[in-house]
Amino acid sequence: MPTTVTPVTQPVKLRRPGPRRRSLAACAVALIGALSAAPAPAPAHPTPPPAASDTPGTQNPGTQNPGTQNPGTQTLGPRDGWASADGGTTGGAAAAPQHIYDVSTRADLLAAFAEAGDAPKIVRVHGLIHANSTDAGDPLTCDDLAARAGFSLADYLAAYDPAVWGTDSVPSGPLEDARRAAASQQSALITLKVPANTTIIGAAPGAGFVGATLRIDGVDNVIVRHLELSDTYDCFPQWDPTDGETGAWNSEYDSIQVINGATHVWIDHNAFTDAPMTDDTLPTYFGSTYQRHDGALDVTNGSDLVTISWNTFRDHDKTNLIGSTDSETRGDPGRLRVTFHHNLYEGIGQRAPRVRWGEVDVYNNLYRVTNEQVVAYHYSLGVGKESHLWAEANAFSLAPGIDPARILGAYGGTQVRTENNLVNGVPTDLRAVFNAANPEATFARDTTWKPTLRARVDNPRAVPALVQAFAGPRLAGTSNPGAGR
Repeated sequence: MPTTVTPVTQPVKLRRPGPRRRSLAACAVALIGALSAAPAPAPAHPTPPPAASDTPGTQNPGTQNPGTQNPGTQTLGPRDGWASADGGTTGGAAAAPQHIYDVSTRADLLAAFAEAGDAPKIVRVHGLIHANSTDAGDPLTCDDLAARAGFSLADYLAAYDPAVWGTDSVPSGPLEDARRAAASQQSALITLKVPANTTIIGAAPGAGFVGATLRIDGVDNVIVRHLELSDTYDCFPQWDPTDGETGAWNSEYDSIQVINGATHVWIDHNAFTDAPMTDDTLPTYFGSTYQRHDGALDVTNGSDLVTISWNTFRDHDKTNLIGSTDSETRGDPGRLRVTFHHNLYEGIGQRAPRVRWGEVDVYNNLYRVTNEQVVAYHYSLGVGKESHLWAEANAFSLAPGIDPARILGAYGGTQVRTENNLVNGVPTDLRAVFNAANPEATFARDTTWKPTLRARVDNPRAVPALVQAFAGPRLAGTSNPGAGR
């Protein structure tokens, strides 16, 4: 591919998946239909049945508007989560021919954004774009950035060792200034600000970003689909001896940030992972992991109307944060309305999601927790300040020895709604088992709202087959019934 931005007038013809993928899809759809029709056993704790409008169906859902064979023109379908409200989410589907771009480097991408501005645009990503790189695409290491700023990790560790600096205040002085200067250089490289009315989509299998932050900052109408988003890492974490009982290393950057009042955002069919730099490979300083990862996909600071569907999240600790503070000063009350459906959470430590303030609908997701995962498991669903989290028809697979009472985490919230969820194939009232294990801090049943923006809800018994068959990057507009989803 050339390294310059290339406007095109005809959509790229995408290779259809081979017979094996079609066979998998067909088998999954058949299995889903059978499971959806099968009666579920009586729950361990009584759970009201789903409303008639939420009755599980038997077909693979396809709620987006398919448009043409060009997947970049696909828009979010009606009633497909919060991003379908108030006019819906179309991204760059209305792009004029001169605003359809093929990009293969960070410089290509930024040039496309600059040229089109807020006009509708489709940006098709070819191959893996490494954000920590020069404009020509040559890689830049953390050592390269440190040298430019005059930062030395060895000197930093020596100066701010708790035995030398103490534990009562955060680092300050010339060495901390050098760390900040180095961090600023990296931020300028890897933070890719996405304009309004944009669709960013993988052009072929394997397309995506390494080490990047796609920042959807205060803009409206953005779609991100069919991308691999890996190892968004902070070269220069900050040591904070006042964080917790023993201090902690704090890092910046999420693979996708939806922030500062962004609205109408659809994140669909992407793959998020820390690999290859997973947390178990990181060094330890001052008794704490030198943490280089923050969130995978966070929605904060008054952002609203977001649908997160059919993605895979693997090998990450703090995964999805909805609302970053208990304070009302960020504009969160009445906003932070987010839908999560048909996502895979595998080997995740926590925040899947953790919620403050918003009405957040979490349904038909698959959670797999194993004893071999590279990050320790804490909880899945965090109930935070003034949150209204509704968790329905999800499937949890917990390794032996993990108590289902750990699925919910208490972080200042007082109420939650959990309906028709399975744990290791057994219907389980998540709120009831949490309350039984935590009688001093129970959750009330949230009766303040009910999700209505759902195209369909699948039987939780069908969720493992459905999500494993169709979540993650797919070629859209093909005969694979999961691809157009």
